[in-house]
Amino acid sequence: MPDLLIELFSEEIPARMQGRAAEDLKKLVTDHMVEAGLTYAAAAAFATPRRLCLAVEGLPKATRATREERKGPRADAPEKAVAGFLRSTGLTMDQLERRADKKGEVLFAVIEKPGREAAEVVAEALEQAIRNFPWPKSMRWGSGSLRWVRPLHSIICLLSDDAGPEIVPLDIDGIRAGDMTWGHRFMAPGAVQVSGFEDYRDKLAARHVVLDPAERAERIRHDADQAAFGLGMEIVEDKGLLAEVAGLVEWPVVLMGPIGEKFLGLPPEVLQTSMKEHQKFFSVRNPATGRIEKFVTVANRETADAGATILEGNGRVLAARLSDALFFWENDLRKIEREGKGMAGLEAMAAPLANVTFHNKLGSQADRIARIAALAREIAPAVGADPALAEQAAKVAKADLASEMVYEFPELQGVMGGYYARAAGLSEEVAEACAAHYAPLGPGDAAPTAPVSVAVALADKIDMLACFWCIDEKPTGSKDPFALRRAAIGIIRIITTGGVRVSLEKVLMSWAEASILMPVSYGDPRGTGVPKQRPKTFDRFLSTVAEGETSSGDFYEDQEFDLEAISTEFSDLLAFLADRLKVHLRGEGVRHDVIEACFQLGGQDDLVLLVARVKALQAFVETEDGANLLQGHRRAVNILTAEEKKDGIEYSLDPDVKFAEGAEETALFAALDAAEPKIAAALAEEDFAAAMTAMAGLRAPIDAFFEAVQVNSDNGIIRRNRLCLLNRIRVVMQRVAVFGALEG
Repeated sequence: MPDLLIELFSEEIPARMQGRAAEDLKKLVTDHMVEAGLTYAAAAAFATPRRLCLAVEGLPKATRATREERKGPRADAPEKAVAGFLRSTGLTMDQLERRADKKGEVLFAVIEKPGREAAEVVAEALEQAIRNFPWPKSMRWGSGSLRWVRPLHSIICLLSDDAGPEIVPLDIDGIRAGDMTWGHRFMAPGAVQVSGFEDYRDKLAARHVVLDPAERAERIRHDADQAAFGLGMEIVEDKGLLAEVAGLVEWPVVLMGPIGEKFLGLPPEVLQTSMKEHQKFFSVRNPATGRIEKFVTVANRETADAGATILEGNGRVLAARLSDALFFWENDLRKIEREGKGMAGLEAMAAPLANVTFHNKLGSQADRIARIAALAREIAPAVGADPALAEQAAKVAKADLASEMVYEFPELQGVMGGYYARAAGLSEEVAEACAAHYAPLGPGDAAPTAPVSVAVALADKIDMLACFWCIDEKPTGSKDPFALRRAAIGIIRIITTGGVRVSLEKVLMSWAEASILMPVSYGDPRGTGVPKQRPKTFDRFLSTVAEGETSSGDFYEDQEFDLEAISTEFSDLLAFLADRLKVHLRGEGVRHDVIEACFQLGGQDDLVLLVARVKALQAFVETEDGANLLQGHRRAVNILTAEEKKDGIEYSLDPDVKFAEGAEETALFAALDAAEPKIAAALAEEDFAAAMTAMAGLRAPIDAFFEAVQVNSDNGIIRRNRLCLLNRIRVVMQRVAVFGALEG
């Protein structure tokens, strides 16, 4: 069976596009072949900076011939019906067959398709793939109409078997398919003929081209680790940078160079960010000092001087870049020092934020900081933090937004705040809160756990959600321009990771009390020294609204909250947080019906308690007792629901044991009497595992009851008492969870 080799050789493909392009080539070509009836055993795609490659194994020499019979309308059907059938089959009237049917004579189409040579199908598939390739950006060159990410130079399209290779006939805008490729641009630029994938891969390797991007990445990682290890250092891991650099070279050569002594005092994150963003260098850390002291660059060729010239040039460029970073760092430190140690330095750095608009309906960044500080002070006792320290940290956590360093490297916001807080002589708790208050930023980012950091991080995210909810800027569908879903997941992770026991409804009302009456400033456009201010956008939550601009220090003192409007708005926000929690729990492997069984209890905004209940219930229903008890509960509820619907009444009265008949019915009363106080006590102590254990004791009595007792007794009093007993089962179990929401 033939194997297929395709190579599309071009000018350099951007590294960020290579992985997706290789998969797109594989999908476009193989999907078309399969649709045409040309199956295959295996396929693999590869990419280097100058080529896309697809290798397909186990193709048949041709597609199978097919014969399809398609039944049509009756022979005497209206002309339009017959014409439509002809169009769908591609046949003419004289090619149709007439066959007898119980409804009369019916038209049949017999569609026969002969097999097609593999080369014909492959050529068709590849041409369509090239002409319709989904590059994020593409270009035309010369006088042709073909578009490609960079000028396309040559195409290999070979079918090879035991008889030898065969070039698939293909011509796309003057580029004819052949069997020639080119080696490394500098180290082996000549053309070479290939006969199949293995020959192609081996000849490229001999000409300094590593075809597989995973192999290139592994070579870079291994050689860099070995070079660092030899000096007693370590490479700062960065998988994203490794993948990108592997897409920049066809023959990776790892080179290590020094960082100038004067730059070693810069924060490690500054060095790492500058080298990564501007130079695509890996950072080399000294474990003994924690400093970034060297860099690793990856060249695309071997040189006679072992890379010395490359390192010298890269070192000069790096020194220029780091000189800028050093200038920003020293300037920022001087601003802090001018104001003296303590809060004054960072407050002076943050002063320009009064002129930076956070949102045109929500005022400036300074307004946002004031709200966060007030809320952090309220949250602090619940997370074990000093309220004054939490408020202090919140006031300076965003000061670095006004620094020169963060202006140049926005991704360092927060990180630099921690360094500036230490430079100002503030406590380590405050510095940590400055650095961690944006966290967690994603699934791989750790949630803060230090009490002050937790208070500030929660306040930051709650303010973000509450503000945009109040101005009706909520996520819709796939649109979430203000990353509110990420903020919600951040709140959930911080609370559940740290076991933070807070009522979110109370926290939101605290935010409202601290925030809705605050002024909103819009900078100082006239340089008067007094920020321009106007009534809040939260006016719809006040019973009356002041009009016009107000002077500082006099904001809505006489206004009253519209508590109903606030409560309605925040109930919607709490529902949004609940939905995010469900997504978070499903991501941890919790069953969706278990989540619903706990959420349907309602009135639960203590997330730690809710998650503990969910996890205890999941563990319980996965046991034999849990599964059997669930079946008993379902049987009880089904009978009760059916009878209540039939009788038009609720059987919600307390059942009386004096009407019990038989040992099994009496035993169920006794079991409920014993389990109910145990469940109540366990729930009061928030011991959900104990509550489940107490509930498990009901399994055997419920099973025995249904085996021995007929609920719908002929005696009306006994029947009513037994239905009330079933209701008692439902009520007792529903104190733990809504078991009716569970499946199976």
